Amino acid sequence: MVDERESRRRNSVFYWNLVSLKSLDLTCNFLSGKIPESLSKLKKLEQIELYQNQLTGELPESLAELPSLLRLDISQNSLTGKLPEKIAAMPLESLNLNDNFFTGEIPEVLASNQYLSQLKLFNNSFTGKLPSDFGKFSPLEDFDVSTNNFSGDLPPFLCHKRKLQRIVIFTNRFSGSIPESYGECESLNYIRMGDNAFSGNLPEKFWGLPLMQLFELQNNHFEGSISPSISALQKLTILRISGNNFSGDIPEGMCKLQNLTQINLSQNRFSGGLPLCITDLKLQTLELEDNELTGKLPGSVGSWTELTELNLARNRFTGEIPPTLGNLPALIYLDLSGNLLTGKIPEDLTKLRLNRFNLSGNLLNGKVPSGFNNEFFISGLLGNPDLCSPNLNPLPPCPRIKPGTFYVVGILTVCLLLLIGSVIWFFRTRSKFGSKTRRPYKVTLFQRVEFNEDEIFPFMKDDCIIGTGGSGRVYKVKLKTGQTVAVKRLWGVKREAEEVFRSETETLGRIRHGNIVKLLMCCSGDEFRVLVYEYMENGSLGDVLHGDKWGGLADWPKRFAIAVGAAQGLAYLHHDCQPPIVHRDVKSNNILLDEEMRPRMADFGLAKTLQIEVGDDGSNGGAMSRIAGTHGYIAPEYGYTLKVTEKSDVYSFGVVLLELITGKRPNDSSFSENKDLVKWVTEVVLSSLPPLASAQGGNDGGGYFGKKVAEIVDPRMKPSTYEMKEIERVLNVALKCTSAFPINRPSMRKVVELLKDQRCVQLVAQ
Repeated sequence: MVDERESRRRNSVFYWNLVSLKSLDLTCNFLSGKIPESLSKLKKLEQIELYQNQLTGELPESLAELPSLLRLDISQNSLTGKLPEKIAAMPLESLNLNDNFFTGEIPEVLASNQYLSQLKLFNNSFTGKLPSDFGKFSPLEDFDVSTNNFSGDLPPFLCHKRKLQRIVIFTNRFSGSIPESYGECESLNYIRMGDNAFSGNLPEKFWGLPLMQLFELQNNHFEGSISPSISALQKLTILRISGNNFSGDIPEGMCKLQNLTQINLSQNRFSGGLPLCITDLKLQTLELEDNELTGKLPGSVGSWTELTELNLARNRFTGEIPPTLGNLPALIYLDLSGNLLTGKIPEDLTKLRLNRFNLSGNLLNGKVPSGFNNEFFISGLLGNPDLCSPNLNPLPPCPRIKPGTFYVVGILTVCLLLLIGSVIWFFRTRSKFGSKTRRPYKVTLFQRVEFNEDEIFPFMKDDCIIGTGGSGRVYKVKLKTGQTVAVKRLWGVKREAEEVFRSETETLGRIRHGNIVKLLMCCSGDEFRVLVYEYMENGSLGDVLHGDKWGGLADWPKRFAIAVGAAQGLAYLHHDCQPPIVHRDVKSNNILLDEEMRPRMADFGLAKTLQIEVGDDGSNGGAMSRIAGTHGYIAPEYGYTLKVTEKSDVYSFGVVLLELITGKRPNDSSFSENKDLVKWVTEVVLSSLPPLASAQGGNDGGGYFGKKVAEIVDPRMKPSTYEMKEIERVLNVALKCTSAFPINRPSMRKVVELLKDQRCVQLVAQ
């Protein structure tokens, strides 16, 4: 074994002998420890690329001794400390320090750089004000300091050289107004200034920068109106200015922006009517909630064929709901609540496949269309005093027959029918679920469905069972409509079953994502709990990968697509749900595959929502009373802390990635005693590599791990050379995810980025 001093000496000799080296690129590896001081001896270096490693410690000032250095990228590591003034004074063209743990203020001398075109400091903990002369001497093109703790005014000279293309400064504490000079920056095409404390009016010309593609100012304190000059933004695709104090009319000039697909003007003080010409745009989302808009809703919405979300809630719109909204093929989110809409609910709206439906708090009247007569839509109908429904409590029943003889006869007839129906229901229920008398069961719908529970119960028999697990049995049910669903009946109604039932319904009932299985409905009675899901034709990833159907995953691209899709589903749970949701049982058997092998995260019986409480270790989470999860997937710290965190899911997902690469189960019988998949892969791939080869990604031309990676790849796959490089990249991500220390594991959002990182794809393909 070589001790640490000897290792440092060898590395020093190694770098000393590369005196003519101009570009040092060791990106996307597992380099750890501090950046060696010996790099300063490579006097001809023009570029240092160390991003996406596990480097720690501070940025050595000795790098300032490199006279030819032009580009420095040490992003995506775990570096700490301040930006040394000597390094800030270097004549660099690009400086990328993003995704680290840097602190302190930015040295004033950085603003004196005459060559700096790219500065990326995002995702750190920098503080203080930016140097006021930033950009005065620099040909800045790309400026990203988002997600820090910067404060004060923006530098007025940021676009002084007229080359600035991107300003990304969201999630800081900047204040004051936008400098007038920014309105002269016609090179700008990308602005993200959300989540700060800016105020005042925007410069007139700032609204009309001709190359602008994304314009994002949400959650500040801006005032004034939208300038008519916005019509000059012919390349604009996304406009987000929600959460400010903008007022006035929505200008008709916005209708000229033919590339605009997303508009979010919510939570402002806009007034007046909605321009009728807005229906000419091919929008995907239109969010105008919480304003003071008036007038009628536009009826000619034929061009909105790609619109998925329409939110006009809490305004002062009047008139009737246009029936033409029911013809929008992609609309899944409709919120018109809190307005002054009148008339009946158009029957055409029942044609929509809505995940979110809210017409509450209006002045609607008449009978609720039959397609909305179920519990899924109740909350979206309340607050309309004149709405009625024959069977939807708490809405009043609709009048049928005037008082008189026929009225009495009608009442008696209804009572008789109810009595007969109750008797039939009693005997049918007893035959299905036992002979005991019970209260009527409760049905809750989470999606629009064209069937009811009566069509499902007859198929809950042994010859329809397709799976049995710890929480219950799963049945395959083919309905009269031709649709097939999966029905899970939980074991009994004891505490564990009730916890699973509640977790599944509370979690899946409120989330919508293409990589998360859909819960269609649930049914609960005194002695049973039933959950109905969309049916996944190819079962679970575990069944396919380790069973007879493995031929469906014989090629690597399909496995990689599954990895990315499942990662996106988990990232949605962790980062886009409020509060965040931790699955707690991520494994290949809980990743379902549809007919085209697209993945869906499933089985949320152990899922927990996280309250945002920071623990002593800086992580979010809460302690559980018992260990939950599946052996082989459980993060090592979980066994003794019982703490639920997102990083527990990340570890389990890393194991799934290793399954996809190796084709082996987490506790494969081929492993020796006390060894699991993570230990086996780590030993085969990493332990046998010499220190220098490991630091450089191998010395045999094999990329990260050399030929060792071939020893762990599933022999049933025959990957090409390029695919082998991609497998190595995914292996890199998997080993990051399964780090023994939670702090070293990336977030699921970062995992998605790493899996799709084309920079690393290109590197390993060279």
